[in-house]
Amino acid sequence: MASEIHMTGPMCLIENTNGRLMANPEALKILSAITQPVVVVAIVGLYRTGKSYLMNKLAGKKKGFSLGSTVQSHTKGIWMWCVPHPKKPGHVLVLLDTEGLGDVEKGDNQNDSWIFALAILLSSTFVYNSMGTINQQAMDQLHYVTELTDRIKANSSPGNNSVEDSADFVSFFPAFVWTLRDFTLELEVDGEPITADDYLELSLKLRQGTDKKSKSFNDPRLCIRKFFPNRKCFIFDWPAQKKYLARLEQLKEEELNPDFIEQVAEFCSYILSHSNVKTLSGGIPVNGPRLESLVLTYVNAISSGDLPCMENAVLALAQIENSAAVQKAVAHYEQQMGQKVQLPTETLQELLDLHRDSEREAIEVFIRSSFKDVDHLFQKELAAQLEKKRDDFCKQNQEASSGRCSALLQDIFSPLEEEVKMGIYSKPGGYRLFIQKLQDLKKKYHEEPRKGIQAEEILQTYLKSKESMTDAILQTDQTLTEKEKEIEVERVKAESAQASTKMLQEIQRKNEQMMEQKERSYQEHLKQLTEKMERDRAQLLKEQERTLALKLQEQERLLKEGFQTESRKMQNEIQDLQKKMRQRRTCTIS
Repeated sequence: MASEIHMTGPMCLIENTNGRLMANPEALKILSAITQPVVVVAIVGLYRTGKSYLMNKLAGKKKGFSLGSTVQSHTKGIWMWCVPHPKKPGHVLVLLDTEGLGDVEKGDNQNDSWIFALAILLSSTFVYNSMGTINQQAMDQLHYVTELTDRIKANSSPGNNSVEDSADFVSFFPAFVWTLRDFTLELEVDGEPITADDYLELSLKLRQGTDKKSKSFNDPRLCIRKFFPNRKCFIFDWPAQKKYLARLEQLKEEELNPDFIEQVAEFCSYILSHSNVKTLSGGIPVNGPRLESLVLTYVNAISSGDLPCMENAVLALAQIENSAAVQKAVAHYEQQMGQKVQLPTETLQELLDLHRDSEREAIEVFIRSSFKDVDHLFQKELAAQLEKKRDDFCKQNQEASSGRCSALLQDIFSPLEEEVKMGIYSKPGGYRLFIQKLQDLKKKYHEEPRKGIQAEEILQTYLKSKESMTDAILQTDQTLTEKEKEIEVERVKAESAQASTKMLQEIQRKNEQMMEQKERSYQEHLKQLTEKMERDRAQLLKEQERTLALKLQEQERLLKEGFQTESRKMQNEIQDLQKKMRQRRTCTIS
């Protein structure tokens, strides 16, 4: 909820202390409280190019991120500002302002490369801010994009450190927006007006040739075209007279260049309207805790000397969330059973029906909260825990029934035992009177409600324990003939045998019910798992179709520009992706 956000200004998210990157616990705590999906906009560029001014405007504030007014880079590391999204209710806008690249005081190009890579990994929209026009100098300054394959891995497969041919790599990447500050050229070609986007595409045209100079010219352009098929460009005039630039955030609206004001408004409107929620592979939306986990995973990898691996980050996040999803599902099951079950239940089936309903809801809770459950290990863990919970409830049910029945027997039969002690049945005809009283009390016992599944077993155990008392009364009764005695003994034995048979049948029926319940549980898990896998497969195909469309557009551009070699490489990527898509469409779930 928006009320969870209490940031009145930016806070450092990733600290840069003496070239060492560390996540700030206070900033992570803020992220952990954001339950809504996040739209993450990051901006990078050379220091003193006005990045922070644009980010403050996106936040809807004049002040916030430090602008600075000297040749020093003010922002160190990566700073974060979380605000309610002004155009997407129920979403949070996370703005990331990075330290200026190329700061002469740092003299650390590797640190700049890591800041650049982290901004890409964490954002859903990536803004590159530069001064002037897109010329070779501007491209040379964007050399960080050519180093991405040395800084980031798409997956953890051994020997697969290059991501140049990976569609997964592109699917992880944000939309690319190039902002050009203090732009003074006329946007036209051969006397015809063009858009800023046209200007960007013209600037990304490749040069024919295989010599070193052509390669140096083409490399950053090829990387931008390959890694960022979704790209946009904005140009900005001078914001005000040069003497006022040092206090830009204090200037009133009327002191700013009207064209600049309009251009900034257009930029902000586009970013806020077109920036998507940050997603993981499979279209999984990122919220605050997930973004927190990504920050920690990537920064820890860099600190330990490893390459940030997108696949590992998602799997680490899946481990955390799937463990939590199991506990959430188990807690839901316990809550539902606690509300619905009154022990002891009259029959075992009554308890199993309640278990099945609660189990189904628990699986639904798990499915909604989990993702990338590799080999369904966590769902299997959930199934095992729910089975144990069911067995615990069955045991509690049995104990509750035993306790209830024992108390009833004590209450109902204790007067009879007292009468026996008093010798009331130690007389001729006493045995018949005793048996009649016994039958009446058994009927009374059977009429009592909610005795549970142990009712017959506890009764028979009790009666068996009183056989010696019954035999004593029978022997004392001198009025019965030997024949009558034998008949009565046989009747009692037959009744006892019938009760034992009934009890064995009841035990067998309980076992059969438990086996049926296990099969139902298995089928319910399988059904929901199948539906989840079908949804995941459809989502992945949708992503691959989007990536395929973007690659086809890029191939078409390369063909038009006459770059046959690059076009063939792109065609190979397209064919590989189409092959994966065909396999995914035809595969079946076992």
